This record gives sequence, structure tokens and C-alpha cells, in this order.
Amino acid sequence: MIDRQRAGKAIEEFLRALGRDIEGDLAGTGERVADAWADDLIEGEAIDAAAVLREGAMEAGPFDRGLVVARDLAVTTMCPHHLLPAHGTGVITYLPGARVAGIGTLAHVLDALARRLTLQERIGGQLVELLVSELGARGALCKLALTHTCLIARGERKSGALIETVAVAGVFAEPGPERDLAFAAALSGGRT
Repeated sequence: MIDRQRAGKAIEEFLRALGRDIEGDLAGTGERVADAWADDLIEGEAIDAAAVLREGAMEAGPFDRGLVVARDLAVTTMCPHHLLPAHGTGVITYLPGARVAGIGTLAHVLDALARRLTLQERIGGQLVELLVSELGARGALCKLALTHTCLIARGERKSGALIETVAVAGVFAEPGPERDLAFAAALSGGRT
């Protein structure tokens, strides 16, 4: 449970520790920041991603066995090391098994896993494991391409840097034609 009042006061104290006066432009900032974090930036912490996937799934029919690719899905997450955002896009690819998920469900699950204090690598790994365990997907892949504010606005200041991660599970984790197909589909260009 998020204690918004305590979080707001902590933000105000943080600003004071940086030598700022909590007046004028900064009046109410603590409350606004606490609300932004609770209502949006880490809202995934309160969401059971597995339950979202189960509830948004249906039995696969005889024609629901082909490769599914959902690309250019907007992703925002919060770096647990610097409390700064990373944003970009994700690609989810899977070979249906017993069940299939609606495209909106896939996007919702991705958001539920990303809108947390978490590492980019963890988001993709958790997502592909859920697709295999909850849907019975024969194979799953998640590629994330994110720009990390902590890499471009501080420290190394690598403007334009893009961090890409690829997580795989099921038959996509082993060399073979299914893996080759998944990688070709997921790593190819986006919109034409």
C-alpha cells in the first residue's frame, strides 16, 4: 500500500535537502510527485500480470497456431538504480499453444510488468515466462528497445543511446526453425 502523504513529505524533504525552498513553483510538488508515482509510474506494482493474462485469454482454435507478432508497443519503466524513466518500444512474439491472448491483453501485461521499479531485462524475461506458463505458448520472445534517462541525462551522457534486450522462452530458447522464424519476425523492421 502506498502512503501518498508520507511520500509527498519525503519529496519535499528531498527538495529541501537540495537547498530548495518549497514555495512558489515548488509548492505542492511533493503531493504531485507522489500522485504521479502511485497513479502512473509504478502502477504495475499493484497489478497481477498473470491474472491479467489469464483473464484476457481464450482457448485456441484450429487456425490459431501461427506466429503472433505485436510490435511498436510503447513502453515506459522506472530505473530502480536512479529513479529515472526509460522509454521506448517493445515487440512481443509468440507461438500459441492451448490458449491465445487478445492483443490489448498483451499490451496490458507488458505495461503491468514495465510500470514498476524494475530492470529492462526483467520485464522481457517475466513476460515470456508468463506467456509460456499461463497461455501454454510453445515459444515466446520479447524485444525491448528503450532509451534510459539515466544514461543520457547524467553520468555518461550518451544522447541517443538505445538499449535493446531480447528474452526468449519455450521452443524459441533452443536453436531451430521456430526460433529462426521468431527472431526474423521480431527483429525485422517495423511499419512499412
